[in-house]
Amino acid sequence: MLASGTADSAWMARALALARRGEGLTRPNPPVGAVLVRGGRVVGEGWHRRAGGPHAEVFALRAAGSSARGATAYVTLEPCSTHGRTPPCTEALIGAGVARVVAAVRDPNPLHAGRGLRRLRAAGVEVACGVCGAEAGALIEPFAQWILRREPWVVLKLAMTLDGRIADADGASRWITGAGARAIVQAERARSDAILVGAGTVVRDNPSLLPRPTRGRRPWRVILDPRGRTPVASKVLCDGAAAQTLIAVGPDCDPARAMAFLRRGASVAVIDSQADGRLSIRALLDHLGRLGILRVLCEGGAEVAASLLDARAADELLFFYAPRILGGRSAVPAVGGAGRRLDAALGYRITETWMAGGDVAVRARPE
Repeated sequence: MLASGTADSAWMARALALARRGEGLTRPNPPVGAVLVRGGRVVGEGWHRRAGGPHAEVFALRAAGSSARGATAYVTLEPCSTHGRTPPCTEALIGAGVARVVAAVRDPNPLHAGRGLRRLRAAGVEVACGVCGAEAGALIEPFAQWILRREPWVVLKLAMTLDGRIADADGASRWITGAGARAIVQAERARSDAILVGAGTVVRDNPSLLPRPTRGRRPWRVILDPRGRTPVASKVLCDGAAAQTLIAVGPDCDPARAMAFLRRGASVAVIDSQADGRLSIRALLDHLGRLGILRVLCEGGAEVAASLLDARAADELLFFYAPRILGGRSAVPAVGGAGRRLDAALGYRITETWMAGGDVAVRARPE
């Protein structure tokens, strides 16, 4: 028989696996999973599937029915205690007769943190918090940042050769990395609420920027396009999901170009320009935050990467290195811009490395 702490961790791991099914679907809510256990077996489970729909606890309680009475509920996030688009989950748990609630982390919203747990204790429910807290905290990190700063979590992804090039002198970049790395990128797209690229990427590659398979996910496609260069026949405007495309243009963009994007069903945001002509990344992120976007995956190219890094706006780096060398002065570097002196180089802490097929994958965060 498993010890109590071991059993709690095992059931919470199941709740976390359920929560991950909701990544990319719940904005501006966080992904949450719940498992109801009674007598050592699961009697109900669920996960949050979309904002405005039932929360994970409600799905689990519906599945359990009368078996919820006396059960333990494992929830990846402190149950809500306020009326929003749905009733409070604390009241649903209390009403169902749940005897114990184990939460992985408290609500990161300072206005709500601890309130749900206190409400449960006041009703006589045994409460524990912190089981698998690190894993659950990482899962809702984008939500926590959005709650506290109203800015999305930004992941900068780059696929490059060992000498740091993302395309050859002719601009060819397909495919620098192999199938293993590309599968990871598709999973990253599925987790994200928005995919960010520059207009040059759209002009050159004409990508759809949707995860494959979509499984109902329709992330925003955000195009940094100061001058309105995005072709109106590009996939991001003609693939049936144009309503989830945002073209970020500069103040000097031809209004006729902006109107052409709008006629295709896209949204247009006029973003302030910086002295160097590039759009203000901070102003863009502020706009995306107002849209309720929690997680942004930036897929390049070099100048967009430079803009993100110059603005200190990349919360996480995801770099793939293919065992190839391009060399020469004309191959495209992974990061554009003016460059830095060594004593002013940006510092990062590598958090994870692994083999992605024949390529090396690296995750890093700012120091």
